[in-house]
Amino acid sequence: MSISQEVSIIGSAFVNGLKGILGTKLHGAYIYGAAAFPDAVPTGDIDFHVILKSALSGSERSELEMFHESLAEKYPPLGGDMDGYYILLDDARREAPPRSQMWGRAIDDSWALHREHIRAGRCIVLHGPEPTEIYPSASWSEIENALYGELDYVEKHLHEYPDYCILNLCRLIYSFETRDVVVSKAQTSDWACEALPEWKHHIEPARKSYACQATAEEKQFMLAEVGAFLEFARARIERACQKGRGQSGSTDKNTY
Repeated sequence: MSISQEVSIIGSAFVNGLKGILGTKLHGAYIYGAAAFPDAVPTGDIDFHVILKSALSGSERSELEMFHESLAEKYPPLGGDMDGYYILLDDARREAPPRSQMWGRAIDDSWALHREHIRAGRCIVLHGPEPTEIYPSASWSEIENALYGELDYVEKHLHEYPDYCILNLCRLIYSFETRDVVVSKAQTSDWACEALPEWKHHIEPARKSYACQATAEEKQFMLAEVGAFLEFARARIERACQKGRGQSGSTDKNTY
């Protein structure tokens, strides 16, 4: 079974379960992220937003927790790797990052990036209206802040997930330089292999690792070298930001 078929099956089971638990409280359900890109790099999880007309009750939270446990049991491994947010509709219509109604009330710190992906059609609509009817567009200053948040995450998890960090650094370099954030790790790692040939030997093992094909030696190489790639990426990103400020005179330009 292909990844896209697996995502489709899980998506159908997910939305049917949501309807049964939430009824008319469910306004929309959207899958975004790697699962919405037809790329060669496999998806490691399924990113989603569930949009709610009103707040969850305690019993609904308990039912949803059990429902996610059942998805993990029925559809391994992706069914257990659903990473998302349950968001109030009023919050989804705002620019400020929303707080989830589930799992410790986590905040979607990459809200600006997720909005741009979803608004651009890089999503799977499981239920509800077209995303542009809900999600507001993001200014470049919002996007830039979210990109820096992603960069900070990479720095904090460098040696836990070196493959993810290397591929996401490719995406961050590309997005800062082009101001295009509606791209996948697969697309930007392809770009980086051409644009940054001196780092190709770092990028290729990361791609292999994401596909569970990296050797022990390649994994050890990534652990040893991911810090060097981070330093290179930070310098390149800073140059891109300085150039952008010089051209526009402001980082608040909305390029979308």
